Amino acid sequence: MTTSFWLMLGIFVIGLASLIGFFMTKTKGYGRFATSTFLILIALVVSSLMYAADKLDAQIMANIIFAIIGFAGGLFTGKEKPSETAHNKANSADAKGRAAD
Repeated sequence: MTTSFWLMLGIFVIGLASLIGFFMTKTKGYGRFATSTFLILIALVVSSLMYAADKLDAQIMANIIFAIIGFAGGLFTGKEKPSETAHNKANSADAKGRAAD
């Protein structure tokens, strides 16, 4: 058995363990975070397997990893919805008006 076989097997096992861990710890339903995390895991595992099999160049793999990091960064710094922001500002202005009275 060659080194590339063991490398691909190792990536497959790590990817499979990650997906099993994802489904075991996931709450019910598919929200924005769960779906995005699932897609990131799939993209990373598939691209890693293709890179290990010499089907992707190192430059393309680097671009995929940077895209995944950027996407994950956007996940964790989610933005508020405009309607919620306006509602919160109205409530805080109302509370300040009552405190001044």
